[in-house]
Amino acid sequence: MADASTTEKTAVHKQSLDAPDETRAFGKGKAEVVKLGDVSIFRLHYEPGWRWSEHIKPMAKTDRCEVRHVGYMVQGRLKIVGRDGSEGELEAGDAFVIPPGHDAWTVGNETAILLDVH
Repeated sequence: MADASTTEKTAVHKQSLDAPDETRAFGKGKAEVVKLGDVSIFRLHYEPGWRWSEHIKPMAKTDRCEVRHVGYMVQGRLKIVGRDGSEGELEAGDAFVIPPGHDAWTVGNETAILLDVH
């Protein structure tokens, strides 16, 4: 029979996003990262005026964001434009999947906050 403390440790892996493993600051935004085994949760903050093609593209060295995003929009609004010209907008309460090959920017005067799972 498993020790109760062993069961408790493996029953759930958790960590507060308020105590992230890593914080990455970038122009008009930041990412707070919590690593749970082979999964990372990113809490992303995009201030008004943030745009991927302005603030991340120079670091990524790609024309568009080539990462697939799966997550949940906590606050604010975000506009997404795909490589093929397709467009969409996220707002608080939306769950999302964003395919690779997009640009994105904050819409309005509220900081966009989203959770992104990798």
